[in-house]
Amino acid sequence: MASSVLGGLTPRAREIVQAARGLLDEEGPGALSMRRLGERIGMRAPSLYEHVRDKRTLEAALISVGFEEQAALFTRATDRSEEPLIAVAAAYREFARRQPHLYRLMTERPLHRELLAPGVEDAAALPVLLAMGGDLERTRALWAFAHGMVILELNHRFPPDADLDDTWRKGIEAFRTMRPA
Repeated sequence: MASSVLGGLTPRAREIVQAARGLLDEEGPGALSMRRLGERIGMRAPSLYEHVRDKRTLEAALISVGFEEQAALFTRATDRSEEPLIAVAAAYREFARRQPHLYRLMTERPLHRELLAPGVEDAAALPVLLAMGGDLERTRALWAFAHGMVILELNHRFPPDADLDDTWRKGIEAFRTMRPA
């Protein structure tokens, strides 16, 4: 988890966020309690608050790292592709499938932008915006499609015989052929 977000934290706060990431990856957002986190790193839960203001701040650090990871993944995907829209959609799906608990933490609750590391959300959105030709509303529509597809896939809501790769292809193709307003 190499991260400039983590680099801006004190060593102990960085250790706490990294331990929280371990809990999140292993057990999901429900495992993120200060008590569990304290047990994991050998600290009493009240002592954690000397290094991390509260649970929302801890979650915002994790979300910031997630946006940072998305930005890097999306940029790599689009930089080496002649079809940036297809590449960024595939990268989005890959991120969510590879890290479903982090993805859920990032997307299933209100986003406290004031607690995020500055610029991380915009950095993750920029490759998607560029892939959509700079059209903000089309970009939002693409995000809504991609998020809906991913969350339905993660929740096993499609019938067992559904060809999700084909569904993704057709959805992205609709965005590719959509004329900008």
